[in-house]
Amino acid sequence: MNTVKMRPLAGVVRRLFPVTTAPLLLGLFTAPALAQTPPPPSGAAAQPIARVEITGSNIRRAQAETASAVQTVSKADIEKSGKTTVAELLQTLAVDNQGSVPTTFGTGFASGASGISLRGLGAASTLVLVNGRRVAPYGLADDGQKVFADLNIIPAEAVERVEILKDGASAIYGSDAIAGVVNVILRRDFVGTTVRASQGLSNESDGADTRLAVSHGVGRLDTDRYNFLFSAEYGKKKPVYNLDRAGRGPVGRVDLRDFGFSAAEGLGGTGAIVSNSNAGNSIIGNVRNPITNIFYSRDSRLAAAGFTRPMPANACTSLTNHPQGDPRGGCLIDATQQYGQIQPRQESLNLFGRLTVQLNPAWQAYAELHGYHSDSEAQTTPSNVSGSVGYPGGPVSNAGVSLGAAHPDNPYFGTAARVRYLAWDVGPRVNNVTSNFLRAVAGVKGTVGAWDIDSALLFSQNKVANTREGAIQRDVAFALLNPTPENVAAALRNPAYAALPAGTLWRIGENAGLNSQAMYDALSPLIANDATTRLAQVDVKASREFGQLPGGALGVAMGAEFRHESTELTPTEGTERGNIIGLGYSAYEGQRNSAALYAEVLAPVLSTLELSAALRYDHFNDVGNSYTPKAGFKWTPSRAFALRGTFARGFRAPSAAENGRGGLAAFANADDPLRCNLGIPGTCAPVSVAVITSPNPALEPERSKSYSLGMIWDPLPRTSISLDFWQIKRKNEINQEQLDAAIAAGHVARDPSTADPATPGDPGQITAVLANYVNSASTEVRGVDLDLRKTFQLGANGGNLTADIKWTHLFKWQRTEQDGSSRDFAGTHGNCDTTNCIGTPDDRVNLGLTWDRGPLRLTAVANYRGKLENKLFKDDPAGCAFTFANGNDAPNGCKIGSFTTVDLTAKYRFTPKAELFASVQNLFDKEPPLDPLTYGAAGFNPLDYSGALGRYFNLGVRYTF
Repeated sequence: MNTVKMRPLAGVVRRLFPVTTAPLLLGLFTAPALAQTPPPPSGAAAQPIARVEITGSNIRRAQAETASAVQTVSKADIEKSGKTTVAELLQTLAVDNQGSVPTTFGTGFASGASGISLRGLGAASTLVLVNGRRVAPYGLADDGQKVFADLNIIPAEAVERVEILKDGASAIYGSDAIAGVVNVILRRDFVGTTVRASQGLSNESDGADTRLAVSHGVGRLDTDRYNFLFSAEYGKKKPVYNLDRAGRGPVGRVDLRDFGFSAAEGLGGTGAIVSNSNAGNSIIGNVRNPITNIFYSRDSRLAAAGFTRPMPANACTSLTNHPQGDPRGGCLIDATQQYGQIQPRQESLNLFGRLTVQLNPAWQAYAELHGYHSDSEAQTTPSNVSGSVGYPGGPVSNAGVSLGAAHPDNPYFGTAARVRYLAWDVGPRVNNVTSNFLRAVAGVKGTVGAWDIDSALLFSQNKVANTREGAIQRDVAFALLNPTPENVAAALRNPAYAALPAGTLWRIGENAGLNSQAMYDALSPLIANDATTRLAQVDVKASREFGQLPGGALGVAMGAEFRHESTELTPTEGTERGNIIGLGYSAYEGQRNSAALYAEVLAPVLSTLELSAALRYDHFNDVGNSYTPKAGFKWTPSRAFALRGTFARGFRAPSAAENGRGGLAAFANADDPLRCNLGIPGTCAPVSVAVITSPNPALEPERSKSYSLGMIWDPLPRTSISLDFWQIKRKNEINQEQLDAAIAAGHVARDPSTADPATPGDPGQITAVLANYVNSASTEVRGVDLDLRKTFQLGANGGNLTADIKWTHLFKWQRTEQDGSSRDFAGTHGNCDTTNCIGTPDDRVNLGLTWDRGPLRLTAVANYRGKLENKLFKDDPAGCAFTFANGNDAPNGCKIGSFTTVDLTAKYRFTPKAELFASVQNLFDKEPPLDPLTYGAAGFNPLDYSGALGRYFNLGVRYTF
């Protein structure tokens, strides 16, 4: 078995991505091997050449540098980062951008998972492999649409390295590899026992992160003819609540009046009355005068309120000590700060085992079994009673929810009155997500003549169970607040409501203590849904060398695979009929078979020039065929300098969420230009609206072309520089229609009862935007990657000092719609139709400095995110996406400031067997800048999570037996 020792980071991170012309190779595969391989020169002993297979190719080669840029993250790099999981590290890399899925977004569609988005093209366009083969995707699609692999499944202790191919690779791996490939390479063999334990804690003494790991391996292939290794890793991360970061700037807050905002921008506190016809949901309740249609707080003392029932004991201050001051009298709290989280709770167990048996000198059999179990819990604000939802039958407006004419908490006794209430007495909404992942591989590898052959069977599965607390059932809530015959008849279908004593009401605000537990059980039971994804695959690949070209032997590879995939997400109970207030419908089901043939060639046509090519044919039973080629070159005029370039086509087949059976009802932020132009207060800033999207079985695959051109230069000893320009053009993109375009086209549902009677032509608030998945747009992304590494030798006793920098700059991230209109998101806060609305930084930098001296290693890592224009796209005619209450751009200059953190790690090896390691994340305790637009966090951008968390310490030990 041939092995090669990988060189350190920057010099190694380039890999030649071969590519192929397949049909010519079919005859070669059956050609006699000995006839094609010349004997060694007479008198010379044949010397074995160590070769390794690089991500992006099926041809083993002696050179690590390739035509495609490949960034290698070694086990030492993971340790030096101070991150406790591979997922956390990958999301700090410069190549990650908009569309990544952070674990911290616990209330999103893909709660409990983490995904990477190379080039900002989305987690669904980044293919994640483990040991070169696929894994079953996470059961919950991001945004209810984008299927991706959960990075949390990666067992950090078992990782040997991670290779990131930074250009298209569909010619090698098939669907999904449009933006690139993340290949996690786990240990193949190990002898001995290693135990590792660490404990992390924030500067505020919360967010504890406990990690325990053990690895054990027995048997040596060369003497025992087998090796078995086993790794187990346990992790427990405790939650961090927004309330525990009170005073840390805007972190975790929606009451930002001290920053210059007001209720009109949605940042004046929970419960504010924005205008006569628009009121937030307050803990005491805002009610609408049935005659004037003007909202007042239930504790209002204004004569204009026209209350017909005095309530002298009703006072906001009896329920909260939050600073008041709403100009229209609303009872204010900051619900997001009081109930929300910066980091959810998560507990996990990761198991990995591999058995390798040397059957004979030429053949090995191997088997891998990988299991992952995770329990996570995310908490957010209590439900309101008026949030509209959608389901396949259409939108469901809850704007008409009212206190009945005889309800004792209705100040308009004798007449039903609309109410806006935050159900604090029900409690926060809590998502409990359990994920169980399994991956099993069994295969053989060996040689037949001159052919190296690898074939395996793979089965992978992910099962997710999602249980929700604190959600409110519409039919029961309507009946308990306003027991009209129609409302009661609808609620009687619920057995828990039917069992309540006749006349039971839901008392609100200051009277919530009068409610029974049975009432709450009927109003807000546990609801759940499940998701399952499965992947079964059989593959075979073979590679060899032929003949001799001026630069060396011709390398060829070919292979075939068959794959069956299935996905099913059941709807959360009640959402299939729009009965859960504020929670939309999401469900899908589908399966497909696919088969592929592929081949590639690596031709060293000159001693200084390598040409490569690849071609892959994929057939899908639901979306047809795809031919994807790739070609590359590497020219090395001197040992210290090389030019390289690639061209590739790629594709992504629609997921079951996009072309299967089901549908999606979600929420997004959008403004209402029609009402804004009418001058209705509070309608010019983006607000949350329901979006109902239907699958489309006629969708075609997304297709792409990618180009790269770069250089590798080692100008001095221990110095490596690479510079790669790249471009990806993706067309036939599968998207929802742009929200603003759908709104402008009138594809909306409105509630006429919310119209301002003083404004002629007011159609009322948008309750839902109606959309479909369509092949609607194309995207062009263009940028440059710089990778520089330099090592300084500091004398006999000074050790080594190594500096490295990785910088990715986006020149363009432009999306073009079918009507020809285009938007460039690079350096702005767009695209807000994707995960979290985190923006598209045009600069991300990782800068590292490591000092090694004997048993001691110290590393400082700076992670930089460039500033963002707080606009939805470049040159947006609407101007800044957010304003202060005085109308000025928000934040100042309409820019979200850049953000840099510095992390410090240290490792000391006491003996060859024992070492101590420690880290300080966000060493200078830097606070994140204000971001009022994102919905993935409150007050700060999710990319700046470490700033919200604050300084964080970690201490651990490792012992090898």
